[in-house]
Amino acid sequence: MIIKNAIVCDAECEREVDVRIEDNIITEIGTNLSGDEIIDAKGLYFIPLLVDTNIRVQDSILNANNIKALSDEALKAGIGHIVLNPESTPAIDNEIVLEFAQNGLHNLNGAKVDLMINTLNQENTLSNIAILLKRGAVVPYMSTIAKNDLAIKIAQYCQMYGVTLFCKAEDNSLISSGVMLDGDVSSKLGLAGIPDLSEVLHVSRMIEIARHFKIKILFKSIASPRSIYLIDKAKSDGVDVRCEVSIHHLINSDKACENFNTTAKLNPPLACESDRAELLEALKSGKIDILTTLHQPSSPVNKEVAFYDAAYGCEGVEKAMSLYYTKLVKNNIISMSELVRLCVKNPADTIGEERGVIKVGQSANAMLFDPNKIVRMDEKFSLYCGQELYGEIKSVFF
Repeated sequence: MIIKNAIVCDAECEREVDVRIEDNIITEIGTNLSGDEIIDAKGLYFIPLLVDTNIRVQDSILNANNIKALSDEALKAGIGHIVLNPESTPAIDNEIVLEFAQNGLHNLNGAKVDLMINTLNQENTLSNIAILLKRGAVVPYMSTIAKNDLAIKIAQYCQMYGVTLFCKAEDNSLISSGVMLDGDVSSKLGLAGIPDLSEVLHVSRMIEIARHFKIKILFKSIASPRSIYLIDKAKSDGVDVRCEVSIHHLINSDKACENFNTTAKLNPPLACESDRAELLEALKSGKIDILTTLHQPSSPVNKEVAFYDAAYGCEGVEKAMSLYYTKLVKNNIISMSELVRLCVKNPADTIGEERGVIKVGQSANAMLFDPNKIVRMDEKFSLYCGQELYGEIKSVFF
């Protein structure tokens, strides 16, 4: 098969060339390639399938059917590899649940699914991290609800096994009663707020742990510009820390919660408008390392209730590539190559894989993306009601 005239785009550059694919391997990249099976991809992007390392299954209920449905949905949206968040029911924090989840990974026809493990069990004691990593989990995950002694032990395991620690920065005493960001909108709605210090304080704490033990930390779903500043400063000091931000926090503020819109009830909560603008500036200046859809779908019975009682999260996987392209690339916030770096190369690197560069000899885990077609988000559950999103994922996956 030959893909002709496509805009081949990876984390390094864009170029209009032909690509020959044989047995799912890229065997030649050049111009004027010829062969029996040709797809004319003029005007289309040929890019690597995306990688998202912060995904949850429906209602966070871990079973084979939900994993399969998520895998299929992700691939249709241009995501080829996902890593499940372990805070599910049951939680992935012991050998039995890990094996149960791994059984659900058999015979998937959609996106590849990997598992991270929760380093703390329901009793807030350490999981058997060494065994779980040896049995196939790709990375450990911790919430900073963990006390210092446990956080240090987790860091020592990461140091021993050379893995990246996926870290959610949050303060249990500050998030327990709040349901959205503490600020003008929460006051207007009469809803209990969560101060951004809940995140910032623990980002600072974990940076020092990373510095001391010389481990790699990826801060998951960061929402505060102050946190990004601290992480960027630590990078300049040689500390191996990175930050991930969701597309929702880049394009929506806490104003989306007005009229008690439960779709906008996210974890972490949406930032105020001024902070949202700062997050976009941080993206433009290269201070954000990874993007995520923060996909956390909930059934209407858990979402269409009073704001205080509603489940956290919204859907993001279904139109992932279209959303990234429309809101970020089409608006000249980042380039398509930068998008590949943020959504393929960097997240793959955190789980020890090399992705994001299209070259001869590698697997053709790529898609054709048409930037000119118009699709619409689901108006019932999406934050982007009534807005048109440009770009449709072609049905040609390799």
